[in-house]
Amino acid sequence: MSAARFATLTELLARDRRSPDPALVHDPTGRRYDYRRALTSAWKVALFLRNEGVRGGMAVAIAEDDAPEAVLSFLGAGLLGATVSVGPGSVDGVKAVVAPTERLAEFDTGAGTRLVGYGAEPADPSVAYFERDVWSENPTLPPDRPAPDDPLLSADGTVYGHTDLLEAATAVADTHDLTPGTEVVVRARLARPGVLVAGVLAPLVAGAVSVVPDGETVGDIAVGDGPEPVVVDPDAYP
Repeated sequence: MSAARFATLTELLARDRRSPDPALVHDPTGRRYDYRRALTSAWKVALFLRNEGVRGGMAVAIAEDDAPEAVLSFLGAGLLGATVSVGPGSVDGVKAVVAPTERLAEFDTGAGTRLVGYGAEPADPSVAYFERDVWSENPTLPPDRPAPDDPLLSADGTVYGHTDLLEAATAVADTHDLTPGTEVVVRARLARPGVLVAGVLAPLVAGAVSVVPDGETVGDIAVGDGPEPVVVDPDAYP
């Protein structure tokens, strides 16, 4: 069966897609999100970033990190129509940076950039604290509605739109027959566009599970090299 088609993250993360099925699993910490919690958390991140001044067409940088906060920040920024970059390599003109608190210094930011730390509570009161400030937001979709061709991801000098990434994610889901409950294990760096496509967006498209592994994890499909019986080459996408 072919996966559903989505043109924007707003469609992918729509209210009617919430369910008790597993969506995100972070085995190193044992954190688990079902589709209800994952989607409402992404909405809350979007509203938080909106309150920090992020709007469509602006840039948001997130740390190259496998923690749920990084994935949710990618999704939340995208819901606003912002363009996301992963890692500190390209941060000129960014409106917000989201990273583990101790790694915020890796980003060479200018005046006007909002800093958001997660993990340890920031000592600097001018730095927003993800765990406190995001979870206080209302669990509802932001009013912003990015267009299918609006930029979503900037990587290695290339900008990918919502439809670019979601069509590639649908191709992954169809090629590898992802279904609810299929465990897609992310075994490569999230800074690579194909890893976000195959390891994060494709499971969401299909209602499957995106898994960050620990040393004991064995799932159904690996993005990158792993012990799983099926391996997706992230460089084949998008």
